[in-house]
Amino acid sequence: MDGAAAAGRRSSAVAGVLALQGDVREHRRALAAAGMRTMEVRTPSDLEKVNGLVIPGGESTAISRLASRYGLIDPLRARIEEGMGVFGTCAGMIFLAARVLDGAGPRPGVLDITVRRNAYGRQNQSFECDVDVAGWREPLRAVFIRSPKVESTGEGVEVLAEHAGGPVLVRQGRILAAAFHPELTGDGRLHELAVDMMGEDGKATGEV
Repeated sequence: MDGAAAAGRRSSAVAGVLALQGDVREHRRALAAAGMRTMEVRTPSDLEKVNGLVIPGGESTAISRLASRYGLIDPLRARIEEGMGVFGTCAGMIFLAARVLDGAGPRPGVLDITVRRNAYGRQNQSFECDVDVAGWREPLRAVFIRSPKVESTGEGVEVLAEHAGGPVLVRQGRILAAAFHPELTGDGRLHELAVDMMGEDGKATGEV
């Protein structure tokens, strides 16, 4: 797709950010820089208005509990299974994971990975490092804050980046998930990749 066509698709699409807890403002800023209109998503009716969704980092149990309380789990699973592009970071990766070894509450469970929560250490053990992303010339700076560890991946999951021998960035169809926080670095390439999955074929049905 050429630049003009991509810009046209983005200008007519809307990216939602799950706004229950976590780095909502930072993700909206990164998506806007990538050329997408954005809105916050808290309810099933909000979800109907977006072409794609970012699930931010934060506290995975809080996100799961609030998503269940607001009736978002089943509608979100249905939209993803219908082909909506979704990007989960840190806690968002846990929320999307099919299997969580140490418990994480209700979630869509649409991404065929097994994760372990907080496997890279506590808050005071946070760190940054460069990771090589498949197909990219320049490495990506990754910020790990109480990040999950991907213990295993299903056959349909593509590993795009690793750290210390384990996957930290994966893709399954139109589901993208990172164990780290790309919204904190100023490098917009992952949000650009996510935006490419959030065109009009995301089947938004409402009006913003």
